[in-house]
Amino acid sequence: MQLDRMRDYAGIKASFQWDVPLTFNFATDVVDVWAQDPERIALICVDAADNERRLTFAQIAEESRRLAHLMRSRGVSEGDRVIVMLPRIAEWQISMVACLRMGAVPIPCITMLTSSDLEYRVADASAVAVITTDAETHKFDGNSALALRIAVGEPSLGWTRFDASDDRPVDTKTVRVGCEQPAILYYTSGSTGGPKAVSHSAAAIYAWRNSAEFWLSLDPGDVMWCTADTGWSKAATSILFGPWTRGATVVFYDGPFEPAKRFELIERHRVTCFCAPATELRRLVAEDITRYDLTALQLVVSAGESVNPEIVDLWTERIGTPLLDGYGQTETLMTITNMPGVSVRPGSMGRPLPGVDAGALTTHGMVKQLSAAGQLVIKAPSPQLMLGYRNNDQRTKDSYVEVDGTSWFLTGDNVEIDDDGYFFYIGRVDDIIGSAGYRIGPQEVENALIKHPAVRECAVIGTPDVERGEVVMAYVVLVSGLKGSDGLVRELQQHTKATTAPYKYPRRIEFVDDLPKTVTGKIRRNVLREMSTRKGSGSV
Repeated sequence: MQLDRMRDYAGIKASFQWDVPLTFNFATDVVDVWAQDPERIALICVDAADNERRLTFAQIAEESRRLAHLMRSRGVSEGDRVIVMLPRIAEWQISMVACLRMGAVPIPCITMLTSSDLEYRVADASAVAVITTDAETHKFDGNSALALRIAVGEPSLGWTRFDASDDRPVDTKTVRVGCEQPAILYYTSGSTGGPKAVSHSAAAIYAWRNSAEFWLSLDPGDVMWCTADTGWSKAATSILFGPWTRGATVVFYDGPFEPAKRFELIERHRVTCFCAPATELRRLVAEDITRYDLTALQLVVSAGESVNPEIVDLWTERIGTPLLDGYGQTETLMTITNMPGVSVRPGSMGRPLPGVDAGALTTHGMVKQLSAAGQLVIKAPSPQLMLGYRNNDQRTKDSYVEVDGTSWFLTGDNVEIDDDGYFFYIGRVDDIIGSAGYRIGPQEVENALIKHPAVRECAVIGTPDVERGEVVMAYVVLVSGLKGSDGLVRELQQHTKATTAPYKYPRRIEFVDDLPKTVTGKIRRNVLREMSTRKGSGSV
């Protein structure tokens, strides 16, 4: 792990050029290449009972060939869509690689999806096959569109065993996938309507190696553990495509979140790079780490939701490793990050990765890359950007804007960019709070509140107000053992006034046990806005 490779950020950024091949198949161009070393470990799987399973790249290559052969022999063809709904077990990686090997398009899904969720995805994507566990097969009952159903374990009638085989030799046919062809499909929730189907090309899978090199700083011999769920796009960059492209070993844990267990596994497997959402890191930083040997751990990263500066400082102080926040979307994957070897600005999500040009679309319709505020935009074309929303050309078209002859992808997120090109997340375009003429980003208030020792988590929204249009309302989760009171409301308000501009303080505060989140850990502010119809305590 070279933590100083980005010390010359400006030079590397200026000289970087994409070298995307005409065709790319992750199975043959990455997995099979590393498989030439029969001893190189690709995956360490640990289950909730602490059973451990290790697989080499050679074993992943062989098992994925067998599964690809099985799917081909049962009618799955190049370009067909395949639902892959598996927990954090080795069969997930094998299934993903098998689909890519034969040119099929995997659709990663979390196991928490319901029957109706899956029915929507199967119909919308015209999926022809599914790979899941025997415990989840009932969710596909009555879905006649799936010609092939594969289950890990002991499947019921009508399902094929994951490890089924026949006497025919394993088909080693190589499918050369054009870099502009669809290669993977993700579903991401939208503010209206059903989930959006985000289609990415083979070029994107190739390009996602960038974040593994410049952000995760991975090299052969490194051990990467990312706690993302298998249905999240983050799993693509930090569990599968990124680490394996760099020749690193991946740790995969299929068990509940327990802070002590996290540190135990980091110690046992000599993890060098750990990735977790801010929600987890807030819990982990409070753990007593004196009993663990964390000397192998060199880097911690986070994405999906902003990490408050207070948590970054605490982590560095108590754990002793850098905590580097990053920004990405399902449509773009990682684009802006804090990078090893580059100075960190408190509260900033970093600067654009090499190969990424980003800026702020101002209210005057200009795109500025320094000293600006507005909607974050990513310059197109770029191999990292999605091909588009499947079956929705208009939505795809509406996601881009042309400024002075250049096309830019609209992220829907507001940012501020300082004089040195550091990006600061302000909030979703529709999350900005307009109060008495002031524009307030919820992240600013949250960063102030989280510094109070009584606050474990918080989320801020704007709620209607007759006099001011909107006022700032905060939902606060207190640390264990504390209870909310009018006195604590006033204390938090005074604390916010002293920490940031006084006009930003929350005029309404409500104490809650938990915050509503998406499966990826992002705050569901739309749910909070619905909750705000109840009068918040401490309105001033």
